Amino acid sequence: RIKPQIIPPEQLLDNGYEAKGGITNDYGNRAHQDLIVTRGAGFRKEKNKKKRGSYRGGEITMQSHSIKFT
Repeated sequence: RIKPQIIPPEQLLDNGYEAKGGITNDYGNRAHQDLIVTRGAGFRKEKNKKKRGSYRGGEITMQSHSIKFT
């Protein structure tokens, strides 16, 4: 188990996409801007549209926003 004292509390306050930081030209940012306004059952349809080959979202990065443990 992970001890809660190890993780800084400011990392756990906001789990939103904007709070993660990083570059703004990547694929995830473009998809976030398109999908943040979609609610309910329409989200699945829009998400699947983004997964098709014609979507040009931007640069695909391998950046990770996970919490690193030693």
